[in-house]
Amino acid sequence: MAKLNGNEIRIGNIILHQGGLWIAVKANAVKPGKGGAFNQVELKNIEDGRKLNERFRAAETVERVRLEQKPHSYLYKDGDMLVFMNSQNYEQINLAEEFVGDVAQYLSDGMEVELEFYEDRALAVKIPDQVILEVAETEPVVKGQTAANSFKPAILTNGVRTNVPPFVGVGERLIINTEDGSYVKRAE
Repeated sequence: MAKLNGNEIRIGNIILHQGGLWIAVKANAVKPGKGGAFNQVELKNIEDGRKLNERFRAAETVERVRLEQKPHSYLYKDGDMLVFMNSQNYEQINLAEEFVGDVAQYLSDGMEVELEFYEDRALAVKIPDQVILEVAETEPVVKGQTAANSFKPAILTNGVRTNVPPFVGVGERLIINTEDGSYVKRAE
């Protein structure tokens, strides 16, 4: 693990602090008129989601953690567990759906994902930025509204609700942004 001075902590850095793994969500360098400069950092615990505001002086050092990223394929859902297979050695790992979080709704059989590990313990699942999903339900296409910059509600085959342009109908395949569930464009 690399040592990091308190004033070098940036957004996205993962550090070992108070016996746990924390990710820097916000970092603000402060140089007051009196006293030494410091870095005001908002940290989020990777394992339980707690938040913490800490002040780090330049002289303080923290341990920076690097997560190991391994390619996996999503296989299937088994009760409340999701089963992934390592793409290199074919070992399987089960992760609780609750642990995986909101990204679980975008998983499809055979999807290539990256699992992030720290000391052989899975900490996060990274899925592609965009996925292709089919429209299960939406209002019928209304003639004349195709040129307007408006949207209508739709339910996709995975149960996600999103807004789509008025020209999109049931059964169409769409590219969806996995970060916020928004419509990107029609799939070809």
